[in-house]
Amino acid sequence: MTNSPTPLQRITSRIKDVGGIPVSRAIPVKERRLIGAWCFLDHAGPSVLKQDNGGFRVAPHPHTCLQTFTWMLEGEVLHRDSLGYEQIIRPGQVNLMTAGHGIAHTEESVPGFPRLHAAQLWIALPEAVKDMPPRFDHYPTLPVWDADGIRHTLLAGDYASYHAPTLCFSDLLGVYLYTPDGSNTQLTLQPDFEYGLFVLEGEINIEGERFAENELAYIGTQNTQLNVTLAPKTRVLFLGGEPLGEQVLMWWNFVGRSKEELRQSIADWNQDTGRFGTVHGFNGERTPSPEMP
Repeated sequence: MTNSPTPLQRITSRIKDVGGIPVSRAIPVKERRLIGAWCFLDHAGPSVLKQDNGGFRVAPHPHTCLQTFTWMLEGEVLHRDSLGYEQIIRPGQVNLMTAGHGIAHTEESVPGFPRLHAAQLWIALPEAVKDMPPRFDHYPTLPVWDADGIRHTLLAGDYASYHAPTLCFSDLLGVYLYTPDGSNTQLTLQPDFEYGLFVLEGEINIEGERFAENELAYIGTQNTQLNVTLAPKTRVLFLGGEPLGEQVLMWWNFVGRSKEELRQSIADWNQDTGRFGTVHGFNGERTPSPEMP
Protein backbone atom coordinates (compact mmCIF):
# COMPACT_ATOMS: atom_id res chain seq x y z
CA MET A 1 0.00 0.00 0.00
CA THR A 2 1.47 3.38 -0.94
CA ASN A 3 1.70 6.14 1.65
CA SER A 4 -1.73 7.54 2.45
CA PRO A 5 -2.89 10.63 4.36
CA THR A 6 -5.59 8.43 5.88
CA PRO A 7 -4.28 5.47 7.92
CA LEU A 8 -5.92 2.06 7.96
CA GLN A 9 -9.03 2.46 10.09
CA ARG A 10 -10.92 -0.27 11.96
CA ILE A 11 -14.69 -0.02 12.38
CA THR A 12 -16.58 -2.59 14.45
CA SER A 13 -20.23 -3.14 13.62
CA ARG A 14 -23.10 -2.40 16.00
CA ILE A 15 -25.92 -4.92 16.41
CA LYS A 16 -29.42 -3.81 15.43
CA ASP A 17 -32.75 -5.59 15.00
CA VAL A 18 -34.26 -5.36 11.52
CA GLY A 19 -37.36 -7.31 10.56
CA GLY A 20 -37.02 -9.65 13.53
CA ILE A 21 -33.39 -10.73 13.00
CA PRO A 22 -30.08 -9.27 14.28
CA VAL A 23 -28.01 -7.31 11.78
CA SER A 24 -24.49 -5.90 12.04
CA ARG A 25 -24.30 -2.24 10.97
CA ALA A 26 -20.88 -0.94 9.93
CA ILE A 27 -21.70 2.48 8.48
CA PRO A 28 -22.72 5.15 9.12
CA VAL A 29 -20.84 5.67 12.38
CA LYS A 30 -19.25 8.77 13.88
CA GLU A 31 -15.84 7.62 12.69
CA ARG A 32 -16.88 6.98 9.07
CA ARG A 33 -20.09 8.09 7.42
CA LEU A 34 -19.26 7.46 3.75
CA ILE A 35 -17.07 5.31 1.53
CA GLY A 36 -17.45 7.06 -1.79
CA ALA A 37 -21.23 7.35 -2.07
CA TRP A 38 -21.81 4.15 -0.03
CA CYS A 39 -23.56 5.55 3.05
CA PHE A 40 -24.98 2.48 4.83
CA LEU A 41 -23.98 -1.15 5.31
CA ASP A 42 -26.05 -3.79 7.12
CA HIS A 43 -25.00 -7.45 7.31
CA ALA A 44 -27.96 -9.72 8.05
CA GLY A 45 -27.25 -13.23 9.22
CA PRO A 46 -26.49 -15.91 8.62
CA SER A 47 -29.68 -16.46 10.63
CA VAL A 48 -32.13 -19.30 11.14
CA LEU A 49 -35.58 -17.76 10.76
CA LYS A 50 -38.35 -18.34 13.27
CA GLN A 51 -41.24 -19.32 11.05
CA ASP A 52 -43.74 -19.18 13.91
CA ASN A 53 -43.46 -15.38 13.93
CA GLY A 54 -43.51 -14.98 10.17
CA GLY A 55 -39.77 -15.12 9.55
CA PHE A 56 -38.10 -11.95 8.29
CA ARG A 57 -40.60 -9.12 7.74
CA VAL A 58 -39.98 -5.42 7.15
CA ALA A 59 -43.26 -3.47 6.93
CA PRO A 60 -43.91 -0.63 4.45
CA HIS A 61 -41.35 2.14 4.93
CA PRO A 62 -40.07 5.01 2.77
CA HIS A 63 -36.74 6.14 1.31
CA THR A 64 -35.49 9.35 -0.32
CA CYS A 65 -32.37 10.51 -2.20
CA LEU A 66 -30.65 7.10 -2.15
CA GLN A 67 -30.41 3.68 -3.75
CA THR A 68 -30.99 0.52 -1.71
CA PHE A 69 -28.60 -2.21 -2.84
CA THR A 70 -29.33 -5.79 -1.68
CA TRP A 71 -26.86 -8.65 -2.20
CA MET A 72 -28.22 -12.08 -1.31
CA LEU A 73 -25.97 -14.89 -0.04
CA GLU A 74 -28.46 -17.44 1.30
CA GLY A 75 -32.25 -17.73 1.37
CA GLU A 76 -34.81 -15.74 -0.60
CA VAL A 77 -36.49 -12.39 0.06
CA LEU A 78 -39.55 -10.91 -1.63
CA HIS A 79 -39.37 -7.21 -2.46
CA ARG A 80 -42.54 -5.18 -3.05
CA ASP A 81 -42.62 -1.44 -3.73
CA SER A 82 -45.01 1.41 -4.39
CA LEU A 83 -44.18 1.38 -8.11
CA GLY A 84 -45.88 -2.03 -8.25
CA TYR A 85 -42.77 -4.21 -8.55
CA GLU A 86 -42.69 -7.64 -6.89
CA GLN A 87 -39.34 -9.38 -7.13
CA ILE A 88 -37.82 -12.35 -5.33
CA ILE A 89 -34.09 -11.92 -4.82
CA ARG A 90 -32.02 -15.10 -4.75
CA PRO A 91 -28.36 -15.83 -3.92
CA GLY A 92 -25.96 -14.26 -6.39
CA GLN A 93 -28.41 -11.53 -7.39
CA VAL A 94 -28.66 -7.79 -6.73
CA ASN A 95 -31.82 -5.77 -6.17
CA LEU A 96 -31.33 -2.04 -6.73
CA MET A 97 -34.09 0.40 -5.80
CA THR A 98 -33.52 4.05 -6.64
CA ALA A 99 -35.63 6.11 -4.26
CA GLY A 100 -35.04 9.58 -5.72
CA HIS A 101 -37.89 11.90 -4.72
CA GLY A 102 -39.55 9.12 -2.74
CA ILE A 103 -40.59 5.46 -2.75
CA ALA A 104 -41.89 2.90 -0.24
CA HIS A 105 -41.21 -0.83 -0.09
CA THR A 106 -41.44 -4.00 1.98
CA GLU A 107 -39.16 -6.99 2.42
CA GLU A 108 -40.05 -10.46 3.70
CA SER A 109 -38.54 -13.92 3.66
CA VAL A 110 -39.98 -16.57 1.35
CA PRO A 111 -41.54 -19.70 2.94
CA GLY A 112 -39.44 -22.81 2.50
CA PHE A 113 -36.12 -21.04 3.01
CA PRO A 114 -35.34 -21.24 6.74
CA ARG A 115 -31.98 -19.44 6.59
CA LEU A 116 -31.17 -15.88 5.59
CA HIS A 117 -27.81 -14.28 4.83
CA ALA A 118 -27.60 -10.97 2.99
CA ALA A 119 -26.03 -7.55 2.87
CA GLN A 120 -27.98 -4.37 2.28
CA LEU A 121 -26.22 -1.17 1.41
CA TRP A 122 -27.38 2.33 0.60
CA ILE A 123 -25.85 4.62 -1.98
CA ALA A 124 -26.34 8.37 -1.54
CA LEU A 125 -27.52 9.95 -4.78
CA PRO A 126 -25.50 12.99 -5.89
CA GLU A 127 -27.16 16.40 -5.63
CA ALA A 128 -27.85 16.55 -9.38
CA VAL A 129 -30.11 13.46 -9.33
CA LYS A 130 -31.16 13.08 -5.69
CA ASP A 131 -34.80 14.03 -6.47
CA MET A 132 -35.11 11.98 -9.66
CA PRO A 133 -38.20 9.81 -10.25
CA PRO A 134 -38.00 6.48 -8.39
CA ARG A 135 -37.21 3.26 -10.22
CA PHE A 136 -36.44 -0.41 -9.54
CA ASP A 137 -33.86 -2.66 -11.23
CA HIS A 138 -33.02 -6.33 -10.72
CA TYR A 139 -29.73 -7.95 -11.75
CA PRO A 140 -29.85 -11.78 -11.82
CA THR A 141 -26.52 -12.07 -13.66
CA LEU A 142 -23.26 -10.35 -12.74
CA PRO A 143 -19.64 -10.75 -13.87
CA VAL A 144 -17.91 -13.65 -12.06
CA TRP A 145 -14.29 -14.78 -12.36
CA ASP A 146 -11.61 -16.68 -10.42
CA ALA A 147 -8.14 -15.37 -9.57
CA ASP A 148 -5.65 -16.17 -6.78
CA GLY A 149 -7.98 -18.85 -5.42
CA ILE A 150 -10.75 -16.27 -4.96
CA ARG A 151 -14.16 -16.23 -6.63
CA HIS A 152 -14.87 -12.60 -7.56
CA THR A 153 -18.36 -11.24 -8.27
CA LEU A 154 -18.51 -7.67 -9.57
CA LEU A 155 -21.50 -5.98 -7.95
CA ALA A 156 -20.98 -2.40 -9.12
CA GLY A 157 -18.55 -0.42 -11.23
CA ASP A 158 -15.48 -1.61 -13.14
CA TYR A 159 -12.66 -3.88 -11.99
CA ALA A 160 -10.04 -6.13 -13.64
CA SER A 161 -11.42 -5.49 -17.15
CA TYR A 162 -14.97 -6.39 -16.06
CA HIS A 163 -17.99 -4.07 -16.00
CA ALA A 164 -21.08 -4.51 -13.80
CA PRO A 165 -24.47 -3.67 -15.34
CA THR A 166 -25.78 -2.08 -12.12
CA LEU A 167 -27.05 1.48 -12.42
CA CYS A 168 -24.71 3.96 -10.70
CA PHE A 169 -24.82 7.75 -10.58
CA SER A 170 -21.32 8.22 -9.13
CA ASP A 171 -17.97 6.49 -9.49
CA LEU A 172 -18.33 3.36 -7.34
CA LEU A 173 -16.92 -0.10 -6.88
CA GLY A 174 -18.45 -3.17 -5.27
CA VAL A 175 -16.82 -6.63 -5.40
CA TYR A 176 -17.75 -9.78 -3.48
CA LEU A 177 -14.79 -12.02 -2.68
CA TYR A 178 -15.02 -15.66 -1.55
CA THR A 179 -12.16 -18.10 -1.00
CA PRO A 180 -12.75 -21.71 0.11
CA ASP A 181 -9.09 -22.49 0.83
CA GLY A 182 -7.59 -19.13 1.74
CA SER A 183 -5.53 -16.77 -0.40
CA ASN A 184 -2.88 -14.09 -0.59
CA THR A 185 -3.89 -11.48 -3.13
CA GLN A 186 -3.04 -7.98 -4.28
CA LEU A 187 -6.02 -5.70 -4.86
CA THR A 188 -5.69 -2.94 -7.43
CA LEU A 189 -6.77 0.48 -6.13
CA GLN A 190 -7.52 3.77 -7.87
CA PRO A 191 -5.66 6.66 -6.20
CA ASP A 192 -8.73 8.93 -6.33
CA PHE A 193 -10.96 6.30 -4.62
CA GLU A 194 -11.38 5.52 -0.94
CA TYR A 195 -12.07 1.90 0.01
CA GLY A 196 -13.50 -0.42 2.61
CA LEU A 197 -13.19 -4.18 3.12
CA PHE A 198 -16.00 -5.64 5.20
CA VAL A 199 -15.63 -9.21 6.50
CA LEU A 200 -18.89 -11.14 6.10
CA GLU A 201 -17.38 -14.44 7.26
CA GLY A 202 -13.89 -15.60 8.16
CA GLU A 203 -11.03 -13.13 8.59
CA ILE A 204 -8.50 -11.09 6.64
CA ASN A 205 -5.06 -9.66 7.35
CA ILE A 206 -3.97 -6.28 5.98
CA GLU A 207 -0.49 -4.92 6.68
CA GLY A 208 -0.21 -7.18 9.73
CA GLU A 209 -3.64 -6.19 11.11
CA ARG A 210 -6.29 -8.87 11.53
CA PHE A 211 -9.92 -8.04 10.76
CA ALA A 212 -12.57 -10.50 11.93
CA GLU A 213 -16.19 -11.09 10.98
CA ASN A 214 -18.32 -7.92 10.95
CA GLU A 215 -15.29 -5.62 11.04
CA LEU A 216 -14.64 -2.99 8.36
CA ALA A 217 -11.17 -1.92 7.24
CA TYR A 218 -11.16 1.58 5.74
CA ILE A 219 -8.40 2.64 3.33
CA GLY A 220 -8.10 6.27 2.24
CA THR A 221 -7.21 7.75 -1.14
CA GLN A 222 -3.81 7.96 -2.84
CA ASN A 223 -3.22 4.20 -2.88
CA THR A 224 -2.61 1.98 -5.90
CA GLN A 225 -2.49 -1.51 -4.41
CA LEU A 226 -3.31 -3.46 -1.26
CA ASN A 227 -1.92 -6.80 -0.13
CA VAL A 228 -4.55 -8.89 1.65
CA THR A 229 -4.46 -12.37 3.16
CA LEU A 230 -7.80 -14.16 3.40
CA ALA A 231 -8.32 -17.14 5.71
CA PRO A 232 -10.13 -20.24 4.38
CA LYS A 233 -13.91 -19.87 3.91
CA THR A 234 -13.72 -16.08 4.03
CA ARG A 235 -16.30 -13.81 2.43
CA VAL A 236 -15.58 -10.10 1.94
CA LEU A 237 -17.30 -7.06 0.50
CA PHE A 238 -14.71 -4.88 -1.25
CA LEU A 239 -16.24 -1.41 -1.61
CA GLY A 240 -14.85 1.79 -3.07
CA GLY A 241 -15.67 5.09 -4.63
CA GLU A 242 -14.55 8.60 -5.36
CA PRO A 243 -15.27 10.74 -2.27
CA LEU A 244 -18.73 12.22 -2.77
CA GLY A 245 -17.72 15.71 -1.63
CA GLU A 246 -21.28 16.63 -0.65
CA GLN A 247 -22.99 16.94 2.72
CA VAL A 248 -25.20 13.92 3.34
CA LEU A 249 -27.65 13.91 6.25
CA MET A 250 -29.59 10.83 7.34
CA TRP A 251 -32.59 10.31 9.59
CA TRP A 252 -34.25 6.92 9.92
CA ASN A 253 -34.74 5.73 6.30
CA PHE A 254 -34.29 9.15 4.71
CA VAL A 255 -31.27 10.75 3.10
CA GLY A 256 -31.23 14.50 2.47
CA ARG A 257 -29.04 17.57 2.26
CA SER A 258 -30.64 19.61 5.04
CA LYS A 259 -32.69 19.12 8.19
CA GLU A 260 -35.54 20.93 6.45
CA GLU A 261 -35.55 18.30 3.67
CA LEU A 262 -35.59 15.50 6.22
CA ARG A 263 -38.40 17.06 8.23
CA GLN A 264 -40.46 17.46 5.06
CA SER A 265 -39.92 13.78 4.19
CA ILE A 266 -41.01 12.75 7.70
CA ALA A 267 -44.16 14.86 7.46
CA ASP A 268 -45.02 13.59 3.97
CA TRP A 269 -44.69 9.97 5.09
CA ASN A 270 -46.45 10.26 8.44
CA GLN A 271 -49.29 12.33 6.98
CA ASP A 272 -49.56 10.03 3.92
CA THR A 273 -49.54 12.90 1.42
CA GLY A 274 -49.17 10.49 -1.52
CA ARG A 275 -45.54 11.35 -2.19
CA PHE A 276 -44.37 7.80 -1.44
CA GLY A 277 -47.27 5.88 -2.95
CA THR A 278 -48.71 2.64 -1.55
CA VAL A 279 -47.23 -0.84 -1.33
CA HIS A 280 -49.86 -3.43 -2.22
CA GLY A 281 -49.82 -7.10 -1.19
CA PHE A 282 -48.12 -6.86 2.21
CA ASN A 283 -50.20 -8.00 5.18
CA GLY A 284 -49.38 -5.39 7.79
CA GLU A 285 -49.40 -1.73 8.71
CA ARG A 286 -46.90 0.85 7.46
CA THR A 287 -44.17 1.91 9.87
CA PRO A 288 -44.35 5.54 11.02
CA SER A 289 -41.21 7.65 11.03
CA PRO A 290 -39.82 8.87 14.33
CA GLU A 291 -39.72 12.64 14.60
CA MET A 292 -36.43 14.52 14.52
CA PRO A 293 -35.41 16.23 17.78
